[in-house]
Amino acid sequence: MSSIKVKPIKDLWAEFEVPGDKSISHRAAILAGLSNGPCQIDNYLPSEDCICTLNAMSNLGVDYEVLEAMEGFGPTSLIIRGKKMDLSKPEEEVDCGNSGTGMRLLAGLLAAQPFESVLTGDASLCSRPMGRIMKPLAEMGASIEALGEKPGCAPLRITGGKLKEMTYEMPVASAQVKSAILLAGLFTEGKTTVVQPSETRDHTERMLAYFQVRSVRDGNHISVYGGQMPESRDFRIPGDISSAAFWIVAAACLPGAHLLIKNVGLNPTRTALLDVLIRMGAQIKDVVLSEEYGEPYGNIEITGKSLHGTEIKPEEVPNLIDEVPILAVAGALAQGKMSIRNAKELRVKESDRISTVADNLRAMGAEVEEYEDGMEISGGKPLHGQVLDSFGDHRIAMAFAIAGLHAKGETEITNTDCINTSYPGFSKHLEAIKAGKSPK
Repeated sequence: MSSIKVKPIKDLWAEFEVPGDKSISHRAAILAGLSNGPCQIDNYLPSEDCICTLNAMSNLGVDYEVLEAMEGFGPTSLIIRGKKMDLSKPEEEVDCGNSGTGMRLLAGLLAAQPFESVLTGDASLCSRPMGRIMKPLAEMGASIEALGEKPGCAPLRITGGKLKEMTYEMPVASAQVKSAILLAGLFTEGKTTVVQPSETRDHTERMLAYFQVRSVRDGNHISVYGGQMPESRDFRIPGDISSAAFWIVAAACLPGAHLLIKNVGLNPTRTALLDVLIRMGAQIKDVVLSEEYGEPYGNIEITGKSLHGTEIKPEEVPNLIDEVPILAVAGALAQGKMSIRNAKELRVKESDRISTVADNLRAMGAEVEEYEDGMEISGGKPLHGQVLDSFGDHRIAMAFAIAGLHAKGETEITNTDCINTSYPGFSKHLEAIKAGKSPK
């Protein structure tokens, strides 16, 4: 079992790029695999989660060729040869590893296929509820049976077939559920509409448009027309702002620090983290350089200073759910109180992130009150290094590695292999920051 040891840093001056966006990499593998020809995908995230989705598409008959790879991990540039919407029955169970995004998006895809398949994953993924996708996909005509030890959990046996279009009102805002339904809708004969209660990540809509699939948005109603095939096109994935978030907070909380994150995704449905930090007093500039591939990307410049607490607004939570652990660390380092509510979804992530964040912050000396749907952090008390468990959760591991950079003494994070599910190379970047250098 691997671990990371961290001691406090006195300054942080760096500029670098983070790996490709995880959410976009999943979708690129799927849409390129459905397209009508070869697509070159650059800056693909070679994390365990995204490799599982790539391998899943391979199990469904999609061929790909690796052009470049990150040593020890997987492809960063590849050519995916689209199957023209005609996928093959997998010869074995489709393994999604630890990826909830991969499983939910693939469920939408497999619901429309004329064969039976089984989606499975590791123990953590098979303990996470999948009822939110099972219900709408069943209403469209698929048969989905949850075979897990817990009700509504994977493995999922999917008997696909001819689906009917539908309008579905999501009870809870979820980009993954929305995307699963829209992917299934591609295989219907009519218009499939998802009504979201609040705005969620719009990567699927943007990528459908980039691959020349017609979709329509009217407020929170998003529709796709069936019978369309994605057009094969080359695509470059921007850096992942959810990965950049760890370094952004590390710099923002350290007076005098200066950080430049280059070529990172600046999709407006993903930048709520920056809004929260700016309300806390952070000095942040973000500049969009291009939208060439349908996704805005550019540079983020951070100058460190003392921060104060804030309330994370309930409507902000769906678009920064992955950043709550590192924002909680920022709250502990700031003066005053940070309130996080409407975040019950955190309890069914790779770990119960409300409890794991609260427990680890308390262990470091912070004052935290835990609620069913969030927490309140009374910031300003010095953090002290401790031996902390990641609970097998990549975002907990990385968030508390950053906390260790601001704590007295040494912090050790145990069980850190999980980081590779989303940020291969994090440890290497961390070592460079600790050494006062820019990561490469």
